[in-house]
Amino acid sequence: MKLKLTAIFLVLFAYATSAQEKKWTLAECIQYAEENNLTIAQYELDLESVYIDESDAFGNFLPDANAQLSSSANTGLSFDPTNNQPVTTTILTASGGVTSTVSIFNGLRNINRLRRAKMNSLANQYRLDDLKDDIRLAVANAYLNIISNKEVLITQKGQYAVTEQDLKRITELVEAGVVPRGDLLEIEATAAGLEQQIVNTENLVLISRINLAQLLQITDYENFDVAEIEIEVPPSEVLNKTPKEIFATALTFRNDIKFSESGVTLAEQDLKISKGALLPTLGAFFNYNTRYSDQENFNNITGLLERDSFKDQLWLNDGISYGVQLNVPIFNRFINKNNIRRSEINVQRAQLQLEQDKLVLETSINQAYVDVKSFAKAYEAAQKTLDATRLAYNYSKEKFDVGLMNAFDFSQAQSRVDNAEADVVRTKYDYIFRLKVLEFYFGIPIDLN
Repeated sequence: MKLKLTAIFLVLFAYATSAQEKKWTLAECIQYAEENNLTIAQYELDLESVYIDESDAFGNFLPDANAQLSSSANTGLSFDPTNNQPVTTTILTASGGVTSTVSIFNGLRNINRLRRAKMNSLANQYRLDDLKDDIRLAVANAYLNIISNKEVLITQKGQYAVTEQDLKRITELVEAGVVPRGDLLEIEATAAGLEQQIVNTENLVLISRINLAQLLQITDYENFDVAEIEIEVPPSEVLNKTPKEIFATALTFRNDIKFSESGVTLAEQDLKISKGALLPTLGAFFNYNTRYSDQENFNNITGLLERDSFKDQLWLNDGISYGVQLNVPIFNRFINKNNIRRSEINVQRAQLQLEQDKLVLETSINQAYVDVKSFAKAYEAAQKTLDATRLAYNYSKEKFDVGLMNAFDFSQAQSRVDNAEADVVRTKYDYIFRLKVLEFYFGIPIDLN
């Protein structure tokens, strides 16, 4: 028994350890966000409600059926419902029936309502997909922030390792009396500055991990981390396109534009429904009813007072009624006219909203295009600056090693290299994210591989 418990504990411990060591890829983060985001869950519930509305619209074409059953007792003067004769005694009666009505024509409103319900379900699907698009971009941005901060941290730790070696060597030279103690203090200050930068960057890594975890609705921040990947600036076909070409392509598939277009279609359908109120309506009805009374009636054949059984009365006293009803609207205090005018205004409002959304999309694409070009130049400039500062640092190090440069000037050269390397990492990931945004507008899925 003890060995069995030990084995179970080891299995659970191994499972917990592997769960803690899980590294999330971007694809896993996006999929998890889509499955667990609260706003997406709310939009999915809205979509389910729209499907119910579609079922309601379809039900308007079907006839309804309702059953009625009543029973009462009267004392004093009343009428026997089976023969409409007055009685002055206590009488127990019962009646029942089934009624069905159906709309034959109501100004095509049922047809237009069904069409509208189907359009609304499609519009809500576009709305949900548009939200998922926004979340994908947000997840990608948060993911790249973690990778960027980690890469900066690795660079800073590498620089700190070099500085530690310099500090050890300068300490030996100071003890030997070769260089002044001020140079040692300067290197120590540089090392302390790097330590502070490492601590700050570690905090940025933690904060960026928390931001992504919150976006995924994950509360275990301490054990949440992303996969260690090396991301290089990818080539992209979108760079060969003009903003107008990207905008023209975006109009064909963007869910926010489709949602706005569906808003126009819904408003136009509401206008048709409003106009349908001006037309006559035609309906049909059918009713079957029967009744029962506990009163005795005179039988002409036997000459006795008799009462038919409950079962016999149900079929002896039953009846059927049916017919059609036509309603022609003549004047209803301008209600229909005003509803039509409101619907026309809503159509115009939806059309303006569509044009506004197109302008917003075009502006966003132009801004994304400019950002890609700007950050590409910034990244190229940062690389050139890094190359230049590294050459200057190597030259300074040679001079410092032979005593031709003091520790202060050498530490300044090293700081310039540190800043240049951080700028390269920052501009690199800024450029990658802007490039992914532009590709996203062109219909290319987000992928860091």
